[in-house]
Amino acid sequence: MARHADERIAGPRVRLPRRVVENPLRQVGKRLLMALGVLLLTVVIVYVDREGYHDNANETLDLLDCFYYATVTLSTTGYGDIVPYSDSARLANILLVTPLRVLFLIILVGTTLEVLTERTREEFRLNRWRSTLRDHTVIVGFGTKGRSAIQTLCATGLRKDQIVIVDPSTKVIETANADGFVGVIGDATRSDVLLRAEVQRARQIVIATQRDDTAVLVTLTARQLNRGAKIVAAVREEENAPLLRQSGADAVITSASAAGRLLGLSVLSPSAGTVMEDLIQQGSGLDLVERPVTKSETGKSVRETDDLVVSVLRGHRLLGYDDPAASPLQLTDRVITIVRAAAPVTPLSTPPED
Repeated sequence: MARHADERIAGPRVRLPRRVVENPLRQVGKRLLMALGVLLLTVVIVYVDREGYHDNANETLDLLDCFYYATVTLSTTGYGDIVPYSDSARLANILLVTPLRVLFLIILVGTTLEVLTERTREEFRLNRWRSTLRDHTVIVGFGTKGRSAIQTLCATGLRKDQIVIVDPSTKVIETANADGFVGVIGDATRSDVLLRAEVQRARQIVIATQRDDTAVLVTLTARQLNRGAKIVAAVREEENAPLLRQSGADAVITSASAAGRLLGLSVLSPSAGTVMEDLIQQGSGLDLVERPVTKSETGKSVRETDDLVVSVLRGHRLLGYDDPAASPLQLTDRVITIVRAAAPVTPLSTPPED
């Protein structure tokens, strides 16, 4: 419940990966304090040399008159009822008060221009991002599972600007921004949050939430908004996997059961467990890769290819390498092969716990 607090207060927001400037209200507050400091300094200068000023009302200047003169002078109003007449007062106005007047105007005008410029720039970047985003990947949940999924996707060549993170925690999205990803702060079970992530134009959606019931709701919402996207969801309990598939998920990964099977395999054969862990860790050692059949491989047996073919995907049928129907290979087939990884991938920063 705590992770949803930020989203309930501020509503869903898109956070681009570049570091956001200081809060505009805080900027204005600092500039006002600076302007007040300039005003007080001017009052001190005038008060010290108050004998050199002439007031049309009562001849002499008190502290209130000095504040009045400083105010109308710095704001360039200049009523002319209080004027410097001594040489020292006029020299102070030339050398001190006039530069302070210019500084005062720069502070006030500069604050307005900076705030408006920054807001306009951020709005322009956001609109440009929305207009160019197509066939991207939406990751719901930036915990251990979500970050591991991103690690694998980036290892296959997916660019960071093609990934959008959705998470209810502001701190988590700030971490995603630091890693170079666009983030949307909000509850992914709500359609308006997913629409901010442009889920309706996404090619694939990865759902890696902490709770299984949340995963079901996110899957239902995402499938309603995008009928054609590939949706992959993770669940903790295997009994919830059929419910995820009925909700619209194309593939469901049972995280607890998968980890348990890998543990059991490692107990029976530590080497086999090491190989399996290597296969599912993209970008190092051996990798599982799905690719189309090349023209040179068409008509050949699965054992005659250069790569080690594990399965053949023909239409909606997944054929094992030893299935007689898998050979000969057809040009429209796709093969799942074991290949040597090209190069290691730079890891992301330390992930938060799920």
